[in-house]
Amino acid sequence: MPYTRRSLLGAGLAVAAATAAGCAREGYSWNPRAAGDPLSTSESAEPSAPPQASAVPSQSAGADTPLARLLRKYLAPTPENPSHPMYAGAVVLAMVNGTVTAQAAVGDALRFKAGPVELPEAQRVPMKISSIFDIASITKVYTAILALQQVDKGRLDLAAPVAGYLPGFDGPGKSGITVARLLTHTAALPVGAKVSGLPSLEAKRQAVLATPLMAGATPGDGFRYSSVGLMVLAQLVEQLTGQSLDQALRTGITSPLGLKDTGFLPKTWMSASAIAERMVATDARSSRGLLRGVVHDDVANSLGGVAGHAGIFTTAFDLAVVGQMLLNNGVYQGKRVLSEASVHKMVTNANQGLPAYDPERPGRPSDHGLGLTINQPWLMGRLASAEAFGHSGFTGTSLVVCRRRKLVLVLLTNRAHPNWSWADPDPVRVAVGNLFA
Repeated sequence: MPYTRRSLLGAGLAVAAATAAGCAREGYSWNPRAAGDPLSTSESAEPSAPPQASAVPSQSAGADTPLARLLRKYLAPTPENPSHPMYAGAVVLAMVNGTVTAQAAVGDALRFKAGPVELPEAQRVPMKISSIFDIASITKVYTAILALQQVDKGRLDLAAPVAGYLPGFDGPGKSGITVARLLTHTAALPVGAKVSGLPSLEAKRQAVLATPLMAGATPGDGFRYSSVGLMVLAQLVEQLTGQSLDQALRTGITSPLGLKDTGFLPKTWMSASAIAERMVATDARSSRGLLRGVVHDDVANSLGGVAGHAGIFTTAFDLAVVGQMLLNNGVYQGKRVLSEASVHKMVTNANQGLPAYDPERPGRPSDHGLGLTINQPWLMGRLASAEAFGHSGFTGTSLVVCRRRKLVLVLLTNRAHPNWSWADPDPVRVAVGNLFA
């Protein structure tokens, strides 16, 4: 498959073994009792306590695991990706019933400097469970949650035309775009917005609102993945909350959930030493040089690094907490972030019977709730079903939640380091999904 960029404008394994495995970069730990391992004879192991928000799970040494071996496989070229490794490094973290049951970190968070030039071993930064990633389009999930919080407060009507809230959102055919259609990618908007060369941030924001419909498309006629829709939704969130999107994120999500390792513009809330130790690099050959702690998406960068479609940085654990909150119908550790009704709309297919227009993944299902994709084998492998939801990110990141299994699965890779065109991240997504299935 050609490695196109959505945002260019802007084998078998026992279930118990898969869910029990956990590891640090080259050392692994697991709790057989927590995973229900039928082969374990240990009587002293105690179930893991439910993780506290922003806690980093322990990384004690132990035996090698199938999960770690699978991730290390993609540190070298594979038949699916014969010219280059899939990524320089990767992290997987899984929760079952709110307990971390598997974790692994392999490879490097930083392997190349601008050029790209491969760094000597001593200058590379090893990947850690606590490494911080640019999660790219998974940002859309957070923007959706913030919008639905406004629905819960009675400030936003999903069935209302977007133009009624944002007068600048006008143009032929756009009166048929409702708030819900932005969230389900059925608004007939293109993938990216044309903002380069404009003189100011305000001019760029207005250009996002003025983006025309795709030629020949009509709102509601099918699924077309669009970053523009979530850029527009972010401006709507800002108008309703009276806060910038990064402030709204803190108020609505990260502060209530205690997520101290999540946010836009990480250089504003991380020390230089923390960035050096924990920040995962992306592109090393862009016009902006090595990208590390700076958003990879060009349009998000043009919008100041804070946008509705991309720009959030986080850890595997913090992202898993968001997945667990959704699995818990809007509650995490006693704090309600979203109403049960809104979560139900997020995880229920709103695109039943609609075609999907996706040149990158022909034949994919159009299944999508409000802000979450549903039943996608290319993302979820054999975990895919009507009970599974999640989102992917262009930088090689994924969140998958399987309600039936009570599983939250996070896969974070730096496949865009040093060059996003080196690898298609879908094979490793499928392989990790299959391992847990």
